[in-house]
Amino acid sequence: MNPRTRRILELVLDNLVWFMLLFVLIIFSLFVPNYFQLGIFANIIEASSVLGVMSIGLALVIITGHMDLSVESVAALSAMTVGILFCSAGIGLGIVLSPEWLMVPVSLLAAIAVGGLVGTINGVLVVKLNMSAFIITLASYIWVRGLVLAVSGGRSAQDLAPAIRWFGIQRFLGLPLTAWIAITCFVVFSFILAKTPFGRHLVMIGGNQTATFRAGIRVNRNLILAFVMAGAIAGLAGWLLAIRTSGATANLGVGLLFNAFAAVVIGGVSLKGGVGSLPGVYAGVLLLSSINTAINLMGLPPTFTQVIHGLLVLAAVLLDTLKQAIRQKLA
Repeated sequence: MNPRTRRILELVLDNLVWFMLLFVLIIFSLFVPNYFQLGIFANIIEASSVLGVMSIGLALVIITGHMDLSVESVAALSAMTVGILFCSAGIGLGIVLSPEWLMVPVSLLAAIAVGGLVGTINGVLVVKLNMSAFIITLASYIWVRGLVLAVSGGRSAQDLAPAIRWFGIQRFLGLPLTAWIAITCFVVFSFILAKTPFGRHLVMIGGNQTATFRAGIRVNRNLILAFVMAGAIAGLAGWLLAIRTSGATANLGVGLLFNAFAAVVIGGVSLKGGVGSLPGVYAGVLLLSSINTAINLMGLPPTFTQVIHGLLVLAAVLLDTLKQAIRQKLA
């Protein structure tokens, strides 16, 4: 195979999810009534905000060869924290800061701190005690969701402070600020993963943890940081979720973990670790959101969404296996 053909094949393999997204958008635009509109595309990006942010943290951990099943519950706990502190109805305490704009950074820091704390617990247990990340984060998924129920008593926090809710209303270039936050997160963490030593070390750990350790890289520290970042990013997703719903309920965000997992796998992140990019994950998130939007416009039952997501995950895993086989032949 000549070098030019090889480069083209590598480009297609690395960006396959973007071609899938483009194909889906073209098909839906041709056959789904009222789909091809700027407003619809803006809604797709807006609806991807919370899921997109959550998928970033999950992807970082999976790239290291580990798993974090707690991100959904962490987002719910962070949202409930914001709701209790800054909602004025239900179980909300209705705390008011002066000037009011201070509630925005304070609520954001509170959400990130809650998520980062759970991420730290996960990382320390996995790394220092050499325990299975799957089991530890599954336990966190359960106890954190239980903590949400215990703290809220099964009740909801409503009527989020206007200064915070403002983020869900204001738009810039046709998109809400929440969508721009998600896009900014993808840009920043894509740079970190691809262009910084920390990001490259995460990929190396996922590729071969033993060889990375022998190369003098502090594997344990980087792994703990990956879990802390995943928790903190899930906290940010919870903050966006609270803004979007103007409060928090005990079952807020149920099912987001599976969608985030689907987006990460569809986006090309290998479950074996060491392979993946965040732009691909964002394409996976947009792909899922595009399908959801098309199903809603066609008036199909919501159950179709779950069926299609499951088939997409299966297809993504099969494609990942195929891509690895092709790359081995190219090597």
